[in-house]
Amino acid sequence: MDKILRAFWNRYFHYDWAFGLFLILLFGVPRFVIVLQSYVTRSYGIVMFVFLAMWFVPFIFLTRYGRKCIGIRRPDHCGRLFLSFIAGGMSCAVIFALFFLLYDKTMDNAFVYIGGNNPGASISGPDKQLYFWIAVIPSMIFSPIGEEFLYRGVIHGSFVQRFGESKASVLDSLAFAVTHVAHFGIVYVSGIWQFLPFPAVLWVLSMFVVSQIFFRCKQFCNSIWGAVFAHAGFNCFMMYFIFYQL
Repeated sequence: MDKILRAFWNRYFHYDWAFGLFLILLFGVPRFVIVLQSYVTRSYGIVMFVFLAMWFVPFIFLTRYGRKCIGIRRPDHCGRLFLSFIAGGMSCAVIFALFFLLYDKTMDNAFVYIGGNNPGASISGPDKQLYFWIAVIPSMIFSPIGEEFLYRGVIHGSFVQRFGESKASVLDSLAFAVTHVAHFGIVYVSGIWQFLPFPAVLWVLSMFVVSQIFFRCKQFCNSIWGAVFAHAGFNCFMMYFIFYQL
């Protein structure tokens, strides 16, 4: 395992579950606070910098060999990236349908609440398409690369030696899902913070299932880029539903 971490970090860490937990807290806690604050300020810009910081984690902590071990390599079949994108998008469609059937266009619907943080979603007329592309392009780049490099990449790899691939995927999926309570579950409506128990549980379960799909896409492509493309597909479809179906 010494070949995975850079020599400098080997003085302080072992590439094991404790290192994974360290990264979960290092990025999860500040990200949780920043996302909650974004619903007060109605500005998502700072959150993008958190995702951007995640991009560099494999390159800061891991050797070239380590990065290859976590899946940062060319996929076996590039065509499978497209299938992963579609799989991510379809998973979003199922979750959207579930929330819409249960909660219609109320604030108990995760898509309605998250969409409220994007002013462009409420614009009608010819400018709507422009704002859609302004929203969808960053959403398909920043969080898919950042979160997949971190969760399905470095964190997942740190759990594998002790727990194996399947259990490691459960652990990184749990970490990913719980941190998304900041996006929906704890909500800020009309100047008041609220916790929505059942919608929050449904959202966390949805994010866990989605995480498992991303992991399967990583395995399907034999590359982290399978997970990245699946995540990008999810975000692309999510933006479409927010802009054009609500």
